[in-house]
Amino acid sequence: MDLIQQLVKRGVLEKKEATSLQFEIKSSGKKPEEILLEKGVVTEDFLFSLKSKNLNIPLRKVEEGGVPLKVLEQVPEESARYYQIIPLARKDKVLEVGMVYPEDLAAKEALKFLARHGKFEYKVFLITKSNFENLLKEYKTLRREVGKALEEFEVEFEPERIEKWPKTVAEFEKMAEEKPISKVVDVVLRHAVEGESSDIHIEPQKAKARVRFRVDGVLHSSISLPLGVLPSVVARIKILSNLRIDETRIPQDGRFSKEISGKAIDFRVSTFPTSLGEKVAIRILDPKEGLKDFRELGLERRNFEIVQEAVRRPLGIILATGPTGCGKTTTLYAILNLLNKEGVNIVTLEDPVEYFIEGINQSQVRPEIDYDFASGLRQIVRQDPDIIMVGEIRDEETADLATHAALTGHLVLSTLHTSNAPGAIPRLIDLGVRSFLIPPTLSIVIAQRLVREICPHCKKRIRAKGKIRLLILKEVESLPQRIKKEFIKKIKTPYIYRAEGCKKCKFKGLLGRTGIFEVLKMTDSLAEIISKEPSELKIRKEAENQGMITMRQDGILKVLEGITSIEEVIRVIGEE
Repeated sequence: MDLIQQLVKRGVLEKKEATSLQFEIKSSGKKPEEILLEKGVVTEDFLFSLKSKNLNIPLRKVEEGGVPLKVLEQVPEESARYYQIIPLARKDKVLEVGMVYPEDLAAKEALKFLARHGKFEYKVFLITKSNFENLLKEYKTLRREVGKALEEFEVEFEPERIEKWPKTVAEFEKMAEEKPISKVVDVVLRHAVEGESSDIHIEPQKAKARVRFRVDGVLHSSISLPLGVLPSVVARIKILSNLRIDETRIPQDGRFSKEISGKAIDFRVSTFPTSLGEKVAIRILDPKEGLKDFRELGLERRNFEIVQEAVRRPLGIILATGPTGCGKTTTLYAILNLLNKEGVNIVTLEDPVEYFIEGINQSQVRPEIDYDFASGLRQIVRQDPDIIMVGEIRDEETADLATHAALTGHLVLSTLHTSNAPGAIPRLIDLGVRSFLIPPTLSIVIAQRLVREICPHCKKRIRAKGKIRLLILKEVESLPQRIKKEFIKKIKTPYIYRAEGCKKCKFKGLLGRTGIFEVLKMTDSLAEIISKEPSELKIRKEAENQGMITMRQDGILKVLEGITSIEEVIRVIGEE
């Protein structure tokens, strides 16, 4: 009895529906399972449990990463994909094989053929189609692909055959471009992009070279390479980036583009000499990830309102502050996208240009030819701009020119390295900006950090207890009155969220990142403090009196809303 008839017998399908489905199966050439799942007639688990009973074959479920690499090699990827069979485990001479369609005669014959040639016996298990698709990805693991390329490299350049090792720069360049090494680099780049990494670190160590990926702000070890391969890998990256491969004594910076999984991705490269060899850091610039919509940044409530208000003004300085990697440039790009209209001339000066935006005139500084932020800014004001973005205010001359650009009717966006929003004002004074010029030019300061978001698919609400409960109560109590009213019910019995991990988040419990912010707005009372005694403490106190939400408070509010965890907020802000 086939699956359709079984479902009719169980009352899941009516006879009329069954006839219609059988006609569609015949006309489409698809399997009954495919049609039933596409139509949503039954769940996959129910369907394959029923099939397991019909065929008297046990149903097996294997998690991603649960098949050892040596076992996977028993069945070639092409055969696995075509016949929808996959090895699951090996016990002595018996290979346990998962099959989506164990009743399929062609798949049975293929398995017999593989067993004869591979000299193994086999035991068949039924697996669901989705489980098969997930396990199929294991063929393309980073470790496996790099391992195969390295085997080719070792065969080509055996230590004994020293005469083959390149002796000149031209020979070394040729070797770095040959298939095994170029494949290693391509595989590392592809896995980093597909794994949604923001950075790749290739680092020499005493016995090996380590490759690490930064995902959601945290570095994770990925694979190790033989130390002898590192110079060739670095050389390949330098060739792609148009850098000098014979210069290993000084740092070099470059950039290249590559199409990966159908997307054009930019890679920003930095090499750095260490005592063990050259280290390479690669920033992955994916426009889809880096160019965010203004509403996706994580700005909420008062913060969102103040930034929107400042963006609508035709002049003034908007500063984004925070440490390296906190998302300052992403915030400025989101604001630029908001302002990017036909009737305005936007000119940027960046180091380097991270993402190219249609309709905006973007320029990259080149300090080696004396084209820095200060000299570039002097030229920009001659380009009849309405809006100017300066990558960073890092010296007295740039600070002075940015201030005067704002005074003369331009909207200026830039970044500054300070730990919080109030600290930006003393920093500007340290850079030589006269205190009386700050109130009429500085519009807002946005300080930010990035926190990892809790996976929305597997998060659960739990009651906050002990120190965590006290921390939440303390921060909410000090919130501005109108914000506190919104959360007054939540703090009577505060709840937080935990995620156990699922397939969507790769069992990490975390999925993506968002910003936590504090936004300082220039006011008359702040202007008075700046003119008399512009200390960070007094500026902070006045800003909080006026309703500024601190980064810690913004983080706690996002904890109460189930966006992030208390541990993440403490990780990026620290404990008091």
